[in-house]
This record gives sequence, structure tokens and C-alpha cells, in this order.
Amino acid sequence: MEPNKIQPQHINRRRFLQLMGGTAVVTAGALTACRTKNDSTSDIPEPTGKMTYRDNPNTGDHVSLLGYGMMRLPIEGGGSGRENPDAPIDQELVNEEVDYAIAHGVNYFDTSPAYCQGRSETATGIALSRHPRDKYYIATKLSNFSPETWSLEASQEMFHNSLKELRVDYVDYMLLHGVGMGNDGVEEFNSRYMDNGLLDWLVEQKAAGKIRNLGFSYHGDIAVFDNLLEWHDTGDYHWDFVQIELNYLDWRHAKEINTRNTNAEYLYHELEKRGIPAVIMEPLLGGRLADVPDAILKQMKQRDPDGTVARWAFRYAGTPPGVLTVLSGMTFMEHLKDNLNTYSPLVPITAEEDAFLMKIADQMVALQTIPCNDCKYCMPCPYGIDIPAVFTHYNKCIKEGNLIESDKDDDYSRARRAFLVGYDRSVPRLRQADHCTGCGQCTGHCPQRIDIPRELRRIDEHAEALRRHDVSL
Repeated sequence: MEPNKIQPQHINRRRFLQLMGGTAVVTAGALTACRTKNDSTSDIPEPTGKMTYRDNPNTGDHVSLLGYGMMRLPIEGGGSGRENPDAPIDQELVNEEVDYAIAHGVNYFDTSPAYCQGRSETATGIALSRHPRDKYYIATKLSNFSPETWSLEASQEMFHNSLKELRVDYVDYMLLHGVGMGNDGVEEFNSRYMDNGLLDWLVEQKAAGKIRNLGFSYHGDIAVFDNLLEWHDTGDYHWDFVQIELNYLDWRHAKEINTRNTNAEYLYHELEKRGIPAVIMEPLLGGRLADVPDAILKQMKQRDPDGTVARWAFRYAGTPPGVLTVLSGMTFMEHLKDNLNTYSPLVPITAEEDAFLMKIADQMVALQTIPCNDCKYCMPCPYGIDIPAVFTHYNKCIKEGNLIESDKDDDYSRARRAFLVGYDRSVPRLRQADHCTGCGQCTGHCPQRIDIPRELRRIDEHAEALRRHDVSL
């Protein structure tokens, strides 16, 4: 086997075409709609317009442009399971929100065995099974990240359990989850899907009607993305859809923000020229594009006084014609209402607005924040560090102008106090960056391919430099 090439498990071409059947659709990933101080969500009006739909060119599926990501489900007592993963999911509220979404035209629901500590599929199945099966499309994933699930038998068990938990006989959209996410994307892809014969087995499941559309979600290693599209070109395998990260910041700056990422402009156009529908994840970058710096907020409000900051990002993600659906991980009803208003119907981004958002993106890149989406795939840390919370605090201080390093600056004392007091309030001392040993266990799980130990060291060095000063806290 060539070390840097994914090896397709070849099957007879006629048999391949029989198994694939020539159908294609699109799936979606979980995108965040975050409640922030930038946007007033308590007064979101009831949606009155009609949902925008995109037709799958291969199956004719009439798919809502807004898809429901079941990654951040509400928990009993309030809040999201992403922040308190051990809390019980509020099934009654999930049912209520799913009912509201379907009543207002949403028909695409995306989940995974990995979401909500493994409980998302169960909650999704309960909520959706109360509706006729032809009223919704279900997307789920082969989330076999752990080497313990790389055997064919273990991955098959995961697939069959998904059907059971979702209370369905077939999955509309099945994704190979997190392709290219590991430290060695090619080698890991081969271990997860090729060496064990799993991809060929999934193709067989499609032929048997257990899967309607087969695709993958891409994270990081461009060699894997290009290789899989090469298979599509040669006929080794056919992809019905591909899920990518797309937003106005990542369109041209993804690689600039993190050299291990790939600009969305390249990803989208590679799919578009092949006619492969794109499903969009992270239109808000884990909420960062809904909680923008104050100076940028002011510019956006001048352009659209009545719109929310999140609406700019969702409009941008939904505008490209090759996008089938954009998913949002909606915890609260106001998230759902705001997104329904955005896509009922979609008002596409104009050329002038596109140029405006590209300038906004340039400004945001200059801030040099850490590209953490708070997905928590890096957790738990074996040494107890709350990695997302540390990064969130650091980025918040950049946004609010509290990352002043020179003690000659007139505002240094105030910014120093804001950083250190806010750090101790938001992250317990035993979970702060100084406890990082550099083991690197977290890095291979990061979809953004952040060098997490390096960033933790940088934050810790900044915090220690501030603490060495004698200014009273």
C-alpha cells in the first residue's frame, strides 16, 4: 500500500454500479446557533414566510435549506448538553422544538452516535417517530473514532444500533464521520473504512435500501478530501453528498487561521464542478460569528439594523446554489425562530454584501483568535484541563480588548485585572492551562486541527506574565 494514498477496495465495476444505483442526496452537520449578548433573541417574531427548499438533483428530495442539528439538545433545568453533558436531555422540550420545526417546513435532522454523550440518536428517534416517516429525512454518521470500533463487526454494530435508536428501518443520509480529522488522515481513514472492508459493506447496505445516500464529513487533511473525490471521478466509489465547513471567515481565511485547515472556497468549488451537493457545517464557527467584536457588530447593525449578527452568517452559508442544506445546532426556541425567519425564505447575499463580509472577515483574522468551535471533541483531558473554556476566555479577552501585553499602555491595569479575574471565574484553577503536560492526546481529535498544547502554553505564559506584576487584584 502506498503510504500517502488511500487504497480503494476494488469491486467489479458492474457490481459497483448495481450497488450504488446512481442516486444522490445531501446531508448536514451540526452548526451552532449561540445565545449571545450581541443579539436580542427574546423578541424574535414568529416566522410567517415559507421555507426555502433545495432539490436534490439525483433523488428529487425536496430538502429544507435549514436543517436541524441534534448536537446541542436542551437539558433538564435549562442550557445545553454541550455545557453539562451528564444532565438528562429535556425530551419534552426536544419534542416541542422538533414539532415546531416540522410545522414550519424543516425536514432535515442530523445526529450522530457521538452527540450528547451518545444520547442524541435516542432523543431524535423519540421526537421524530411521532411524525409520519415521509415527513422528514434523517442523517446520522459512522462515528467510529476510537480504534476499538475499527473492526468491521464493531462498526456494523454501531450502524445497526443507530437504526434501533432512531426507530427507523433505513437512514436517508449516512456519513463517514470526521474524515481527515486525525494526525495522519490517510492512515486513519484506511484503518476506519478500508482495511476492514467497511466502506464496501456500507455500499452494500445502500443497495439493500438501508442507506439512501452515502457521503462523508470532511475535517482537515486535504489529501483525504482530494483522494476521495478522485475516486468519485474514476468510479471507484460514488459520493452522493459531502459535508464541509463553510462560512464567510473560512471562505478565504481557513488556512490563514490554521495552516492545517482548507479554505471553504476550494472545498465548495471542487464539489460544485462535480455536481456533488454540499451540506454545510459550522456557519457560525461554534458561535464565534454570532458574538463578534463590538466594532464589527456596529458595522453589521449599520447595514441591517433589524437583523441579527447570526443572520448574516446563515444567509452567507445558504446562498451558494450547490448547498443543499445548512444545519444549526439549535438549543433554544429563539434560535429556531431566528433561523426559520432567515430561511423562510432565504434572501441571498448580494455581490455588495459579499464584498462587505469579506472585509469583515479580514478584520476578524487580524484579531488572531484561536479557531476553537467549542465542539469538545478534545475532551476529556486526562489532566483535567477545560480546554474549550480556556480558549473561550482567551478569545473573549481579545474581542473585548483585554489582551494588552505592554505595562506601558494606559489601559494595562484594567485589562490585566479583567483577564485574570475573568480567567479564575470562568475556569477553575485546577482546570487552567498551566496543568497541560503536552501529552498531545487532544490534538488528533480536533476538527480545526489546532495545536492545542502550543496554544495552552501560550495562554499560560501570558497569564503568568500578568500574575508576576504587583498590581492588586
